[in-house]
Amino acid sequence: MATLTVWKFDTSDGARLALDLLRKLQEQQLITVRDAAYVYWEADAKRPKTKELGKLTGAGALGGAFWGLLFGLIFFVPVLGAAIGAGVGALAGSLSRAGIDDDFVKDVRESVTPGTSALFVMSEHAVVDRVADQFRQTGATLVTTNLSVEQEELLRETFTS
Repeated sequence: MATLTVWKFDTSDGARLALDLLRKLQEQQLITVRDAAYVYWEADAKRPKTKELGKLTGAGALGGAFWGLLFGLIFFVPVLGAAIGAGVGALAGSLSRAGIDDDFVKDVRESVTPGTSALFVMSEHAVVDRVADQFRQTGATLVTTNLSVEQEELLRETFTS
Protein backbone atom coordinates (compact mmCIF):
# COMPACT_ATOMS: atom_id res chain seq x y z
CA MET A 1 0.00 0.00 0.00
CA ALA A 2 1.37 3.40 -1.00
CA THR A 3 1.32 6.40 1.26
CA LEU A 4 1.48 10.05 0.30
CA THR A 5 3.26 11.80 3.13
CA VAL A 6 3.79 15.52 3.47
CA TRP A 7 6.44 16.77 5.87
CA LYS A 8 6.23 20.51 6.60
CA PHE A 9 9.32 22.44 7.70
CA ASP A 10 9.41 25.83 9.41
CA THR A 11 12.07 27.17 7.05
CA SER A 12 12.05 27.65 3.31
CA ASP A 13 15.07 25.35 2.90
CA GLY A 14 14.03 22.64 5.39
CA ALA A 15 12.51 20.30 2.78
CA ARG A 16 15.57 20.55 0.54
CA LEU A 17 17.86 19.83 3.49
CA ALA A 18 15.75 16.79 4.46
CA LEU A 19 16.44 15.12 1.09
CA ASP A 20 19.68 13.66 2.41
CA LEU A 21 17.74 12.09 5.27
CA LEU A 22 15.19 10.63 2.85
CA ARG A 23 17.99 9.16 0.71
CA LYS A 24 19.64 7.70 3.83
CA LEU A 25 16.38 6.11 4.98
CA GLN A 26 15.88 4.61 1.53
CA GLU A 27 19.45 3.24 1.49
CA GLN A 28 18.77 1.67 4.91
CA GLN A 29 15.65 0.08 3.41
CA LEU A 30 13.43 1.85 5.93
CA ILE A 31 11.31 3.28 3.11
CA THR A 32 10.79 2.73 -0.61
CA VAL A 33 10.31 6.07 -2.37
CA ARG A 34 8.09 5.81 -5.46
CA ASP A 35 7.95 9.53 -6.21
CA ALA A 36 8.75 12.76 -4.44
CA ALA A 37 8.71 16.52 -4.83
CA TYR A 38 9.14 19.51 -2.61
CA VAL A 39 7.79 23.00 -2.26
CA TYR A 40 9.69 25.94 -0.84
CA TRP A 41 8.26 29.35 -0.13
CA GLU A 42 10.62 32.24 0.50
CA ALA A 43 9.32 34.63 3.16
CA ASP A 44 9.05 37.56 0.75
CA ALA A 45 7.65 35.61 -2.24
CA LYS A 46 4.04 35.77 -3.43
CA ARG A 47 3.91 32.03 -4.12
CA PRO A 48 5.96 28.92 -3.55
CA LYS A 49 8.32 27.22 -5.96
CA THR A 50 8.24 23.49 -6.60
CA LYS A 51 10.77 20.85 -7.57
CA GLU A 52 10.27 17.23 -8.64
CA LEU A 53 12.79 14.70 -7.41
CA GLY A 54 13.03 12.32 -10.34
CA LYS A 55 16.65 11.44 -9.57
CA LEU A 56 15.61 10.15 -6.15
CA THR A 57 12.97 7.87 -7.58
CA GLY A 58 12.95 5.21 -10.23
CA ALA A 59 10.40 3.50 -12.46
CA GLY A 60 6.79 3.96 -11.47
CA ALA A 61 7.07 7.66 -10.67
CA LEU A 62 3.85 9.60 -11.16
CA GLY A 63 5.59 12.47 -12.91
CA GLY A 64 5.06 16.15 -13.55
CA ALA A 65 1.36 16.03 -14.40
CA PHE A 66 0.50 14.64 -10.97
CA TRP A 67 2.71 17.04 -9.04
CA GLY A 68 1.64 19.98 -11.19
CA LEU A 69 -2.03 19.31 -10.55
CA LEU A 70 -1.56 18.64 -6.85
CA PHE A 71 0.54 21.76 -6.29
CA GLY A 72 -1.80 23.78 -8.49
CA LEU A 73 -4.81 22.76 -6.42
CA ILE A 74 -3.05 23.43 -3.15
CA PHE A 75 -1.23 26.67 -3.90
CA PHE A 76 -2.51 28.27 -7.11
CA VAL A 77 -6.22 27.50 -7.55
CA PRO A 78 -7.25 29.95 -4.82
CA VAL A 79 -5.42 32.61 -6.85
CA LEU A 80 -6.87 31.55 -10.20
CA GLY A 81 -10.44 31.07 -9.00
CA ALA A 82 -13.08 30.46 -11.67
CA ALA A 83 -10.59 30.93 -14.50
CA ILE A 84 -9.42 27.32 -14.28
CA GLY A 85 -12.58 25.80 -15.71
CA ALA A 86 -14.20 22.38 -15.60
CA GLY A 87 -11.16 20.44 -16.85
CA VAL A 88 -9.21 21.00 -13.65
CA GLY A 89 -12.35 20.20 -11.68
CA ALA A 90 -12.52 16.79 -13.34
CA LEU A 91 -8.87 16.12 -12.59
CA ALA A 92 -9.39 17.24 -9.01
CA GLY A 93 -12.16 14.65 -8.83
CA SER A 94 -9.59 12.02 -9.85
CA LEU A 95 -7.37 13.10 -6.98
CA SER A 96 -10.29 12.86 -4.58
CA ARG A 97 -11.10 9.32 -5.73
CA ALA A 98 -7.43 8.55 -5.22
CA GLY A 99 -7.54 9.56 -1.57
CA ILE A 100 -6.40 13.18 -1.83
CA ASP A 101 -9.49 15.00 -0.68
CA ASP A 102 -10.47 18.59 0.11
CA ASP A 103 -9.41 18.21 3.76
CA PHE A 104 -5.93 17.10 2.72
CA VAL A 105 -5.60 20.05 0.30
CA LYS A 106 -6.90 22.47 2.96
CA ASP A 107 -4.55 21.14 5.65
CA VAL A 108 -1.49 21.46 3.40
CA ARG A 109 -2.58 24.88 2.12
CA GLU A 110 -2.95 26.18 5.67
CA SER A 111 0.33 24.62 6.85
CA VAL A 112 2.69 25.60 4.03
CA THR A 113 2.94 29.38 4.09
CA PRO A 114 5.59 32.00 3.28
CA GLY A 115 8.87 31.16 5.00
CA THR A 116 8.19 27.38 5.11
CA SER A 117 8.68 24.34 2.89
CA ALA A 118 7.26 20.85 2.48
CA LEU A 119 8.50 17.50 1.25
CA PHE A 120 5.89 15.35 -0.55
CA VAL A 121 6.76 11.63 -0.68
CA MET A 122 4.83 8.80 -2.35
CA SER A 123 6.23 5.72 -0.66
CA GLU A 124 5.60 2.18 0.43
CA HIS A 125 7.12 -0.37 2.79
CA ALA A 126 8.05 2.30 5.32
CA VAL A 127 9.13 1.35 8.80
CA VAL A 128 6.81 4.07 10.03
CA ASP A 129 8.05 4.56 13.58
CA ARG A 130 11.72 4.81 12.53
CA VAL A 131 11.01 7.08 9.56
CA ALA A 132 8.70 9.33 11.59
CA ASP A 133 11.24 9.55 14.42
CA GLN A 134 14.01 10.61 12.03
CA PHE A 135 11.86 13.30 10.43
CA ARG A 136 10.60 14.60 13.77
CA GLN A 137 14.22 15.15 14.80
CA THR A 138 14.47 17.69 11.97
CA GLY A 139 11.59 19.66 13.51
CA ALA A 140 9.23 18.65 10.69
CA THR A 141 5.47 18.43 11.13
CA LEU A 142 3.64 15.52 9.49
CA VAL A 143 0.55 15.75 7.27
CA THR A 144 -0.34 12.44 5.61
CA THR A 145 -2.97 10.57 3.65
CA ASN A 146 -2.90 6.83 3.11
CA LEU A 147 -3.63 5.52 -0.35
CA SER A 148 -4.95 2.06 -1.04
CA VAL A 149 -3.50 -0.05 -3.87
CA GLU A 150 -6.55 0.84 -5.97
CA GLN A 151 -6.15 4.56 -5.25
CA GLU A 152 -2.47 4.48 -6.19
CA GLU A 153 -3.30 2.65 -9.43
CA LEU A 154 -5.94 5.27 -10.25
CA LEU A 155 -3.30 7.99 -9.81
CA ARG A 156 -0.92 6.13 -12.10
CA GLU A 157 -3.61 5.68 -14.77
CA THR A 158 -4.63 9.32 -14.52
CA PHE A 159 -1.20 10.94 -14.50
CA THR A 160 1.27 8.71 -16.33
CA SER A 161 1.63 8.46 -20.07
